[in-house]
Amino acid sequence: MPEEIQQKLIEEEMKESYLDYAMSVIVGRALPDVRDGLKPVHRRILYSMHNMGLQYDKPFAKSARIVGDCFKYHPHGDAAIYDTLVRMAQDFSLRYPLVKGHGNFGSIEGFKAAHMRYTESKLAKISEEMLKDIEKETVKFVDNFDNSLKEPSVLPSNFPNLLVNGSSGIAVGMATNIPPHNIKEIVDGIIKVIENPKIELNELMRFVNGPDFPTGGIIIGKNGIKSSYFDGRGKILLRGKTEVEEKKGRKSIIIKEIPYMVNKSNLIESIANLVRDKVVDGISDIRDESDRDGIRVVIELKKDFDENVILNQLYKSTQLQTTFGVINLALVDNEPKVLSLKELINYFILHRKDIIVKRSKFDLEKARKRVHILDGLKIALKNIDLGVKLIKNSKNVEEAQKSLIKEFNLSGVQAKAILEMRLQRLTSLEQNKLENEYKELLKLISELEIILASEERILGIIKEECLELKEKYGDERRTEIIDSEDDFEIEDLIQEEGVIVTMTNKGYVKRVPIYTYKEQKRGGKGVIATGTKEEDFVKELFITNTRDSILFFTDKGKVHWLKGYEIPSGSRYGSGKAIVNLLNLKGESVTTMIPVKDFSEEKYLVMVTGRGFVKRIELDAFSKPRKGGILGIKLVEDKLVDVKLTSGSDELIIGTKKGSAIRFNEKDVRVIGRSGRGVRGIRISKEDTVKGIEICENDLLTVTENGYGKRSKVEEYRLIKRGGKGVKNIKTSERNGRVVGIKSVKEDDEIMVITKKGKLIRSSVKGISLVGRNTQGVRIMKLDDGDKVIALTKVVGENGD
Repeated sequence: MPEEIQQKLIEEEMKESYLDYAMSVIVGRALPDVRDGLKPVHRRILYSMHNMGLQYDKPFAKSARIVGDCFKYHPHGDAAIYDTLVRMAQDFSLRYPLVKGHGNFGSIEGFKAAHMRYTESKLAKISEEMLKDIEKETVKFVDNFDNSLKEPSVLPSNFPNLLVNGSSGIAVGMATNIPPHNIKEIVDGIIKVIENPKIELNELMRFVNGPDFPTGGIIIGKNGIKSSYFDGRGKILLRGKTEVEEKKGRKSIIIKEIPYMVNKSNLIESIANLVRDKVVDGISDIRDESDRDGIRVVIELKKDFDENVILNQLYKSTQLQTTFGVINLALVDNEPKVLSLKELINYFILHRKDIIVKRSKFDLEKARKRVHILDGLKIALKNIDLGVKLIKNSKNVEEAQKSLIKEFNLSGVQAKAILEMRLQRLTSLEQNKLENEYKELLKLISELEIILASEERILGIIKEECLELKEKYGDERRTEIIDSEDDFEIEDLIQEEGVIVTMTNKGYVKRVPIYTYKEQKRGGKGVIATGTKEEDFVKELFITNTRDSILFFTDKGKVHWLKGYEIPSGSRYGSGKAIVNLLNLKGESVTTMIPVKDFSEEKYLVMVTGRGFVKRIELDAFSKPRKGGILGIKLVEDKLVDVKLTSGSDELIIGTKKGSAIRFNEKDVRVIGRSGRGVRGIRISKEDTVKGIEICENDLLTVTENGYGKRSKVEEYRLIKRGGKGVKNIKTSERNGRVVGIKSVKEDDEIMVITKKGKLIRSSVKGISLVGRNTQGVRIMKLDDGDKVIALTKVVGENGD
């Protein structure tokens, strides 16, 4: 039958073929499974050795024989299999080697292993933990490459291999680089997650201190560790371990440990090249005195040279200091995912739960079958004479089996077991053995049923098995972790400067330098503050500093955090970046931004809602940022409108849309926790709503939507208790329109007023008339047809004034 020719665009064919190839490499070769931490080649080697009977307490076998047997499962070259086998046996490559090698398996100097026909291998003792219970139908078996055999898709892995031994590999378009850890610390971490599934990563890091490399060394600083544990990616600074010896007045630097995956010979050669090229001066001799007891590279120094200076030069110019780039990428349900430390632990726990359930079901079924047979044997022993008679009188085995079934109401399996029973079982001793076995099986069945019915019991078994691992294989940490004077946060590299932050109604935020806007006279047309998309407009404007923390309060009462420099920089005409890409907002919008330099100051945040409720809370309550934000105020059919940072003894004034205002002391509002609703600040009508709250420090500036405004002395607003209706603040006539906002200002202050269409004017307060409380005010800004004022802010100088 002729082949059907399909017409297809070459671009589509190449795309499909490349994606198929990429996924084949990702899933079938390069990335480890999150459950057992193995790539297919590692798994196939261990499974082949297990089937060959090469357990840790059995004799070695030629590596070539193992490679040949592994060919049954691994459809690639022998070099790929043997290179992997060699690495699994190297104690400088794996923290806990999975293979025990006999012969030359390479060295840390970079010497290659002998050919597979010269070396011998068998499973390491710890590998037994990887394969434990594989015969109990605990894992799924799949066809090998030619469908002639079955191989496990994953190993039962009682040993948390991915976390303890790590993994590295380059796939198509992605790579993994998971560092090794100390088994004691990982077991402690697993147990803590089992005991408290909601444990925070910061708390978990008290038990899992950081990577523990097989070659030792020193990790400098904890920022990279923290980043890799939280985000799945990070850079860890790793140094060799050195000490200084002094003999006859001459000092020598002794290198005792080198960073992970560094070739010792290449390291020594690079130091010699630096001396030859006179990049590093002060070294008189280099000797490699390493032996079976460990690494010892001696670097003799010339007289009067500072060893610390030489060391710093070596750190800078050689692999005595390296960076280990962590990428915790592993396959989860055959999909590559970057995982945090807690996620890696959780996936291991889930895998072990699955294995224990399947193992228990297998053992339960096996025990029930055996009990069924023993029930039949007990019946036969009680009626032994009749049973023997029936068998003797039968013509053949089939007839005897039918006779037993009919006479004693047995199953076919029970009847067959009776026929196969040896005469020696008729002795009283053997009968006692059967009875004891029966009782033990009933006890086992009961225990297995309890396990399968209780997740708590399953988790308890995982804890017990992990503690056994810790007891059997636990050793001391090899890699030291020290705090670094060089550790710095990214803001240390950020120039401190004043910036203007704007946010549009549709949630686009940006920062621009404060000098972008030049001062204009009152009544000017203003300049464009931001380029906005169609039907969008600027609704929030704030002045802050690049190094300040910014608290973002949303209309739903939640609080989020960013640093000033984390807000994307933009031009005056750009719209900025969507705030949802910076904060974890869920159906909420930002209403207020508060810059904070120091959370330890004894200050308070006073919040006001649209319905006139106020709440006072200590600033320190928001000192610990959380990724998803936290609740700042409880709202009931209300919205958070404004927030102010106060000293604890300030007077406050609330202004409403219809032109009312109330002045009261913040001490009238008691301090409560984050989840509280607060108390009534001003009593308003259903049609009115609060527009803002200000600290009564200076004059009160009020601006309306039609571009008018006024200044009034704060003394004109009498001080009363919170919760009243307040007094008239400004006439909200047809000329003025409704109130947009209020600000506490001094005569030498400057303000910025922004309109719906994105225009902004920067103007001196001095040019705005100081008039009575119940007046209309003067024009502040000329508006185009259809435009309205939507926000104002006070300009803060570079020094914070």
